Amino acid sequence: MKDLVDIPALMAEMGARAKSAAALLAYAPPEAKETALITAADRVWSRRAEIVAANRKDMAFGQEKGLSDAMMDRLMLDEARIRAIADGLRAMAAQPDPVGAVITEWDMDSGLHIQRVRTPLGVIGVIYESRPNVTADAGALCLKSGNAVILRGGSESLHSSALLADCLRDGLAAAGLPADAVQLVPTRDRAAVSQMLTMTDCIDVIVPRGGKGLVGLVQREARVPVFAHLEGICHIYLDAAADPVKALNVVLNAKTRRTGICGSAECLLIHRDVLDTVGQGVIRALLDVGVEVRGDEILQAMDGVSAATPEDFGREFLDMIIAARVVDDIDAAVDHIRHYGSNHTDAIITEDDAAAARFFKRLDSAILMRNASTQFADGGEFGMGAEIGIATGKMHARGPVGAEQLTSFKYLVTGDGTTRP
Repeated sequence: MKDLVDIPALMAEMGARAKSAAALLAYAPPEAKETALITAADRVWSRRAEIVAANRKDMAFGQEKGLSDAMMDRLMLDEARIRAIADGLRAMAAQPDPVGAVITEWDMDSGLHIQRVRTPLGVIGVIYESRPNVTADAGALCLKSGNAVILRGGSESLHSSALLADCLRDGLAAAGLPADAVQLVPTRDRAAVSQMLTMTDCIDVIVPRGGKGLVGLVQREARVPVFAHLEGICHIYLDAAADPVKALNVVLNAKTRRTGICGSAECLLIHRDVLDTVGQGVIRALLDVGVEVRGDEILQAMDGVSAATPEDFGREFLDMIIAARVVDDIDAAVDHIRHYGSNHTDAIITEDDAAAARFFKRLDSAILMRNASTQFADGGEFGMGAEIGIATGKMHARGPVGAEQLTSFKYLVTGDGTTRP
């Protein structure tokens, strides 16, 4: 693959092919889409050695670019991760088909019967960084929901993503569906991204998945509607009624299980009344496993806690670092999250039902949790199968964006020679 000079012509051609494919895929039978996904899973697994070899090229490119350890972890594919990709495709095949599902229906006194049913969005553009598994996840979700997709992966994942896209296209062809329903932009040229953002005649929705820089660029420049996922600045608040064992287990998991994902906890808020008990125990445990704790003036009195700067609050570290501060009460925690959060995922650790209810009512993050790790902020963990990202905006697709969220709806109105007086 080499960078192409005429980016506008390339993208216009891809857009036209995607639009034609979307028109056919919109009414494809569920069985055909299921066959396509199962075949794609088989192809991924049978070509795993090729995919690992291609990924080695991508890893070398990523090292040359100086990617962080967290980004390199996102980029890396081994046999276990490839198995997970294949399993994810099979799981998506088994999910209910959302297209044509009746959301609600009712009768009018006029004699009309009205149904609101799910329909595909059309062509979805997905722009993402590093993670080649997004190629499979996004392609599968769009296929399942009857949408064509144009994928523009990170420049560092080009070789891995190309093979995964080929597997999806093989699945489509084997099922008698248009292979152009899944297309990967075959160039590292960033002009392709700018072009996608203006293709209002071909692309119906843009889904950016990546860091603040990428998503901010998309939001600023897109003329196509955007399902935004800006940052995963996830907070955990240890309430006055926090259980110490639950607090310890949840915070350690939320911060350290995988630091480079958007559901990783980035800020710990501790109620003043439990600082000397629950709070200190949790912070000591974080320090013991190698987490750098950047605390406010109160927490800096603990050995090992470094001084937090104002910029550390509201920052997505994606690393073994967490910001921490003491708050006077739940309302102070809520105010902090409103000011510094990204409306992604925020959690409260408490045995007090009233405190949990107050936290849930007063915050409007896409996902709110009680006594559970923020690392569960994932479509698969919600029983939705794969997801294309966590939408933090206020559009209809909010939280994990799965196949159902990649549909809109239309009204089917039936009469019996019915006329309006």
